[in-house]
Amino acid sequence: MPPSRRILAIWLARLALDRWERSAGASAAPFALIAQATHGPRLAAVNAAGLEAGARPGMALADARALCPALAVAPADPAGDLALLESLAVWAQRWGPWSALDPPDGLIVDVTGVAHLFGGEGALLGDAAQRFAARGLQTRLAIAPTAGAAWALAHYGPERAILAPGGSLDQLPVAALRLDPATLLVLRRLGLKRIGELSGVAREALARRFRNHRAPAANPLVRLDQLTGRVPEPLLPVIGAVPPLVQRRLMEPIRHRPLLDRVLADLCADMARLLEGQARGARRLHLMLWKVDGEVVQRRLELAAASRDGAHIARLFARKLDDVDAGFGIELARLVAPWCEPLPLAQRDLEAAAEARGTSLSAFVDRIAARLGPGAVRRPVLHASHIPERAQRWVEALAAESPGQECLAFHARPLKLLDRPEPIAVIHASPDGLPRRFRWRGAVHEIARAEGPERIAPEWWRERSTARLRDYYRIEDNEGRRYWIYRLGLAGDGRGGAPEWFLQGLFA
Repeated sequence: MPPSRRILAIWLARLALDRWERSAGASAAPFALIAQATHGPRLAAVNAAGLEAGARPGMALADARALCPALAVAPADPAGDLALLESLAVWAQRWGPWSALDPPDGLIVDVTGVAHLFGGEGALLGDAAQRFAARGLQTRLAIAPTAGAAWALAHYGPERAILAPGGSLDQLPVAALRLDPATLLVLRRLGLKRIGELSGVAREALARRFRNHRAPAANPLVRLDQLTGRVPEPLLPVIGAVPPLVQRRLMEPIRHRPLLDRVLADLCADMARLLEGQARGARRLHLMLWKVDGEVVQRRLELAAASRDGAHIARLFARKLDDVDAGFGIELARLVAPWCEPLPLAQRDLEAAAEARGTSLSAFVDRIAARLGPGAVRRPVLHASHIPERAQRWVEALAAESPGQECLAFHARPLKLLDRPEPIAVIHASPDGLPRRFRWRGAVHEIARAEGPERIAPEWWRERSTARLRDYYRIEDNEGRRYWIYRLGLAGDGRGGAPEWFLQGLFA
């Protein structure tokens, strides 16, 4: 008879803060991570000192600063947190054959039939807690027959909990069913606060009350059946991708640069053949050199476009090895490509021939980036925004255009925008009339021609409610110079004082 299923739930309640403290160090003062919301920044995570001072996750930063003026903040990084969670999901497969993500801060691991390898389920939980603590991560752990039951125990049970087959979770709150806030509010109004109280209600009555709720998080009956195992819960396992790797273990340690260049060329050629067999190209490569004394020299290379040209990669790495001290010799060299992209096989054409000669655009960008550093070569791309300073963004030099990204067509915009709009003093005929004269950088300019206004409303989904309208004018002074100016706000709009004028662009 096969063993009953056992699921391990891992809740990293302080994932964002623990990740920050691993890099910046723990702080005894009040501290919080903030995220941008519709109406300004809000707290995403708060440390113990901040909680004691009254700050709470989800609170507006202005309100938190009113309670705790000494609160220090830093921007949250959800993408980095998710990347760490994904790497932990692969690492957690030491306790079971497969694992799954439970975003934003949890993991699910199948530990069926493996607990005896650790000395029992209690010892398995102790090993997991110890290993996560060694990485600077606080956890709450639980093992139960289903993923729903393990999640409920990890979030609302003891710090380390084990639920035997047939055990009961009736004393846990209904929030342990992973329901959305609206459904929890309905259950509280019905007087149902614990899971056991749902059993006292006829299923037909609950089915009628929530018959229009199809999503599991909005239907307590579905979540209750998933908790008890009556209904299977689909989970998507995380599969670790093995990056392409080649290495050379040397018979004799090498100390001289010509020999190192030869080994590097061989490694790059091996990597090119490996990538060609997988129809992929490398975007990032790591070179590691092990010395006889145990020291490891690491060099990292990032390419502007996917490539498997061994000679090109070897030339780029050669620039990064000028300061390598071989010491008593290098005995092992390894080359890894952790970031690859599809690069199908194709017949060589003019661009391929240019790449072979090192004269293609991607090869040029790679050489400049290797000399000036990553991020030094970028290009502007249009972005769909009516606000002029947001109508472009900087991307990597050879980054592909985002699919479906459509840019807005504008009537007449200057080719040159100032880094920041500069305030000017303007004389105009009436509050809403055309400008007649303006002072900019100490000089007075008489306006010979003016056209406008072009009214641009603020982006209401990201601006504050007090953001003001902009009226743009294209003007020409007596000397033929053309400018792009705007009036910020309207007289009597109730969103500030008198309108202000700014110069933002220059026409050719």
